[in-house]
Amino acid sequence: MRLRIRSAGAWIVRGIGRSVLGFFAHTTRVLMLAGNMVRKAPQVFHNPQLTLEQMVEVGIHSLPLVFIVSVFAGATTAWQAKYQLSGLVNTNVIGTAVSKSLILELSPVLTALVVAGRISSSVSAELATMRVTEQIDALVTMSIDPVRYLVLPRVTAGIVMVPILVIASIVFGIFGGYVTTVYVSNIAGEKFLTGIHFFFYVRDVAVGLFKAYVFGAVTSLMGCYFGFIAEGGAEGVGRAAIRAFVTSSVLILIADFAVAFVAFST
Repeated sequence: MRLRIRSAGAWIVRGIGRSVLGFFAHTTRVLMLAGNMVRKAPQVFHNPQLTLEQMVEVGIHSLPLVFIVSVFAGATTAWQAKYQLSGLVNTNVIGTAVSKSLILELSPVLTALVVAGRISSSVSAELATMRVTEQIDALVTMSIDPVRYLVLPRVTAGIVMVPILVIASIVFGIFGGYVTTVYVSNIAGEKFLTGIHFFFYVRDVAVGLFKAYVFGAVTSLMGCYFGFIAEGGAEGVGRAAIRAFVTSSVLILIADFAVAFVAFST
């Protein structure tokens, strides 16, 4: 019995040790990939067509899903604000609650999660397929830098387009909140707009857009990284897509807290 307990304990310790070593190994390789990409950033203009194609994929093709998510997020926030604050404070606060929630949290985080599910996993699967079929090795053989050719356009597109999607998400969400407030809650639209106007701060928008830049870089970089290290044929491609989405989602939530803590700690 004691031998079994010791064996189980040793197995747990080895598992924890492997996980910790794996975490540091992945972190080091991600930082190396990011550093390599930053050094080659000026070369993004060498192939503008590649970057434009990725921007269309990240931005334009994600817009319908962002619209649906944002409208219902704004509508739900407005309804919950009306339900929880009714009889306690002025109904102008509903517009404030909707706009603040969307600008600071809901629009950046939900948009980033949409991009992580749609783009990060897709990029990872695409690059993983190229890895397991040796297409990336073929690029190296032809003296084409895979970081410049594959990673840089995708990460640039994420950094540029996710903030634009977040701005669109804020507009869509406020629209959904306005419609719910006026046509469902039967509150005058002027009160909703007044709540937005009197409590609108440029700092809030700056923080929300900075989050969007960070999230765009994280989701695209994770997709590229897990695609680059994929192995094991078709099973490896599926694994890479799942790992890219899960890791991107976790990092989005961690980065969200980190940025909010730094921005509003003073």
